[in-house]
Amino acid sequence: MKYNEHFNDMTENYLFAEVADRVAKYSKANPDKKVLKLGIGDVTLPLAPAVIEALHDGVEDMSRAETFKGYGPYEGYDFLREAVQGYYRKAGVELALDEIFISDGAKSDLGNILDIFSKDNTVLIPDPVYPVYVDTNVMAGRKVIYASANEANGFLPMPDFKVDADIIYICSPNNPTGAAYTKEQLKVWVDYASKKGAVILYDAAYECFIKDQDVLARSIFQIPGARTCAIEFCSLSKIAGFTGTRCGYTVIPMDLKKGEFVANRMWLRRQSTKYNGVPYIVQKGAAAVFTDEGMAQIKANLAVYQKNADIIARCMDRLGIWYTGGKNSPYIWLKCPDGMGSWEFFDFLLNEIQVVGTPGAGFGKNGEGFFRLTAFGSPATTEEAVERMEKLLKK
Repeated sequence: MKYNEHFNDMTENYLFAEVADRVAKYSKANPDKKVLKLGIGDVTLPLAPAVIEALHDGVEDMSRAETFKGYGPYEGYDFLREAVQGYYRKAGVELALDEIFISDGAKSDLGNILDIFSKDNTVLIPDPVYPVYVDTNVMAGRKVIYASANEANGFLPMPDFKVDADIIYICSPNNPTGAAYTKEQLKVWVDYASKKGAVILYDAAYECFIKDQDVLARSIFQIPGARTCAIEFCSLSKIAGFTGTRCGYTVIPMDLKKGEFVANRMWLRRQSTKYNGVPYIVQKGAAAVFTDEGMAQIKANLAVYQKNADIIARCMDRLGIWYTGGKNSPYIWLKCPDGMGSWEFFDFLLNEIQVVGTPGAGFGKNGEGFFRLTAFGSPATTEEAVERMEKLLKK
């Protein structure tokens, strides 16, 4: 027996585990201090009533022999795939039903999709970035190169056509920076991938926060040429609060192929071997997300988070702190004041005012000196945290 030696190439701790550990130690030493968490991107509002009703209906279905469900289709039930299909159609994107795969979330699929690609591929990933993109490839021993996202380019790096890559990760609106590519910028990435014979793994988990829909894309498939070079991953975690319920979907066009290899069919074969699908009850609840009633309720929840983002952004404006995100994203990516390092600023906020964010350094080399705050806290928590920060940082 031999272990996978590539685990030695990874950082010792997962970023959010390190954040949680530091907060736990502080709280244990200071039990009288109220800690306000604007760090991990977990939602706080409950599921929409329409979703709850549909979940109950699913439970009732499982109680009767005539409606009981056992193993479901590996790609998901048609009723949910049709609902997702309709959601894309409203954004001007037509998908075939067999191009949609239901899963337990974007995080899982973003790692699992690598099963259909050779370990010999070179992977291009922006820095800073959501750690899962890097870690899953390091685990497999792939070569990883980076596109430099920084203050000068608004944390939206563009492709260098002199650099060769096979697998490209793009997240827009971005986690952690909140920056979002325009449709024109994404077209350049699509052209780059097409020229290199590469595939774009497009994380659209935060598409629901986009307000400027004339300029920004809700889906990579709104971009001409993307069907032959892109796979899209999306999650119900942020749009519908499914972080604890687990459901998402991945779109793989039939047009994405190379010789005899058709990515869509390879993914179905992978899923049928390694995955038994999302529970029927959860899929019933997920389908309610896309109904008119469900979407109206969900938009009301999203408005709360969007207001939180605006509250944080306005605070940064008053303090004169540089940031990205906020308007079309639940994340505010700010430059640490007074030249502080990311973890230094984390400890400063935790110890001085008991506010928790996420150190930018945990997202990559270019994240050093930056800090992420999320809008997923309750309104009361967000407002109190902002008041504490403004009072502290005005000194």
